[in-house]
Amino acid sequence: MILMLDRLQRDIPYHFSQVKLLHEAMTHSSYAHEQQSDVPHNERLEFLGDAVLELCISDELFCSFPAAREGELTAMRSRLVNQETLASLARRIGLDTCIALGKGEESQGGRDRASLLSDTFEALLGAIYLDGGFAAVRETVRSQFLGHWPARSGKSKGKDGKSRLQEMTQQFFKERPVYTLMSSAGPEHEKLFTVRLELPDKTAFTAAGSSVKRAEQTAAQMALKFLEESRCI
Repeated sequence: MILMLDRLQRDIPYHFSQVKLLHEAMTHSSYAHEQQSDVPHNERLEFLGDAVLELCISDELFCSFPAAREGELTAMRSRLVNQETLASLARRIGLDTCIALGKGEESQGGRDRASLLSDTFEALLGAIYLDGGFAAVRETVRSQFLGHWPARSGKSKGKDGKSRLQEMTQQFFKERPVYTLMSSAGPEHEKLFTVRLELPDKTAFTAAGSSVKRAEQTAAQMALKFLEESRCI
């Protein structure tokens, strides 16, 4: 169990100062009720995490869509916060392997049940909030929902790849990508420039073009596609 929780903290990624909160978040009531001693379970953390998640999502949408009306923001939030999405996020970070379940719940397939997984994901967020505060849980929500966030605005679609990539890396990494000219070859009228793009997490992409600008744009498009498809930063 300890090894699984260590792995979970690396995958979130968030390292708990109070590991007992993580244990509580991963303890289902069915397990606690089977124990002889008074073992705390995650229902209270789930209650807190539900409210924290709604606030984090609301905060992100409010800042990202300054022109959106209340009804539009509510609709976007509803599409993001639902049982299936939360269960999918829980499975992606391996929560299904970390939950302590009672024998009865285990035998009935509770580890695969979407409602149980989504509740556990909320409990985890509640634990992070208590351990690290709002800034920590907000950053966790931002990164875990990468790939699910709606486009920032209709105008952003008209921006070039470098501009959109810079916005994305600033939002999730708080840093900019780095472009490096690796080489240029060929006669003056047909030069081919090769550029290396490195994301703040050290993931790199190499692209070539008839100008440095075109090579950078191609590399930026490659990085954007990678971030959008991977759903994790």
